[in-house]
Amino acid sequence: MSMIDPECVRQLLDSRHQDATLVFVRGDCVVLPAAEVDDAHRGLVIASREEVAAQLPDEGPPDEQALEAVATRLDNIVRDLGA
Repeated sequence: MSMIDPECVRQLLDSRHQDATLVFVRGDCVVLPAAEVDDAHRGLVIASREEVAAQLPDEGPPDEQALEAVATRLDNIVRDLGA
């Protein structure tokens, strides 16, 4: 079972915050502004919107396949963190 899915990636990309960050908290992906990530959760940061956007094609909005590929990579990061 995936911990990070395409919907998590979509939420990160669609966030209204310029510094949107994906954080894994108690089994859920949460999108927060980077300034709101406290010391207790800093180690649970998975990726910033900028990092995720760099993994996506430049032309047009990402399709489901691209979101799925990024979600799989982010899911592996979460697993490496020991979640």
